[in-house]
Amino acid sequence: MPSLFDPLQVGDITLPNRLVMAPLTRSRAGSSRVPNELMAQYYRQRATAGLIITEATSVTPMGVGYADTPGIWSAEQVSGWTLTTRAVHEAGGRIFLQLWHVGRISHPRFLDGRQPVAPSAIAPEGFVSLVRPQVAYPVPRALAREELPGIIEAYRQGARNARAAGFDGVEIHGANGYLLDQFLQDRSNQRTDEYGGSIANRARLMLEVADAVMAEWGAGRVGMHLSPRGDAHTMGDSDPAALFGHVAAQLGLRGLAFLCVREHAGPDRLGPALKAAFGGVYIANEGFTFESATQALAAGEADAVAFGRLFIANPDLPRRLKLGAPLNEPDIPGFYAGGAKGYTDYPSL
Repeated sequence: MPSLFDPLQVGDITLPNRLVMAPLTRSRAGSSRVPNELMAQYYRQRATAGLIITEATSVTPMGVGYADTPGIWSAEQVSGWTLTTRAVHEAGGRIFLQLWHVGRISHPRFLDGRQPVAPSAIAPEGFVSLVRPQVAYPVPRALAREELPGIIEAYRQGARNARAAGFDGVEIHGANGYLLDQFLQDRSNQRTDEYGGSIANRARLMLEVADAVMAEWGAGRVGMHLSPRGDAHTMGDSDPAALFGHVAAQLGLRGLAFLCVREHAGPDRLGPALKAAFGGVYIANEGFTFESATQALAAGEADAVAFGRLFIANPDLPRRLKLGAPLNEPDIPGFYAGGAKGYTDYPSL
């Protein structure tokens, strides 16, 4: 029976343990969106994770939807990210970059006055994250069919840039109501062309992006992040089991290194079915404790588990869990505050 502290082969790389650091937006890149030394220090501190997946990183200026998040479209950003990859590798770690396009989860203030883009002109409910006073999400512009090759190319170039920055691989962000997820689910995708309607059509863009990214990296260094509950940013689908089962099976046929699924425990979970359909390394994510993660591995429901807040507050999380040591509490006001407080000041044992 595997434990969280056993090694795991994930595509082309071997993880020394099965504790994955989940992608976590921290808003420390500043207005330039160029990664910096503070970010490198933060990731280096957490290099004992079996695998680090970075915070979501925009592949194009039109894919931005939050203040101070990093990008991977420019030479300056590539150079900035090398500070992080060098620091993590010097500390013996492994790190994948998460490739991101927010689609409609944005506002013209982040896009030089331009309208956010989406599969269909349907606004999400709610307000733009962390903007005060509160501002409602605007109605996005539906992407024209002829624009979609450019979206795919942005992911391809982001993957190429990630290689230049020294990453060990990439994870495609297909979850949480962002662009690829918007194309997947029929609540946000009401297109009538070959990218809308049927499950195969709605999955088309995600799979074309995966193919483009694999062409840069090889399947053994590419993962995908999904969130089948549709519980973020006004998402939802009429048949999530069929939709995400199709996606998992198609990604499995392509031999992706792993599938990471954000899905809290509950009677309506799809995780076991998705793991079976994918057939490869399955990383479970959301709300896990050491005990529940151990149970998931023992039951064969996951091959590894990704932790978010526990890694924010405990840079040496694998060691603490192995020793049964007390855990630091997360400084929630510091999650997006900028600066070192609540970011790099958590103590190790």
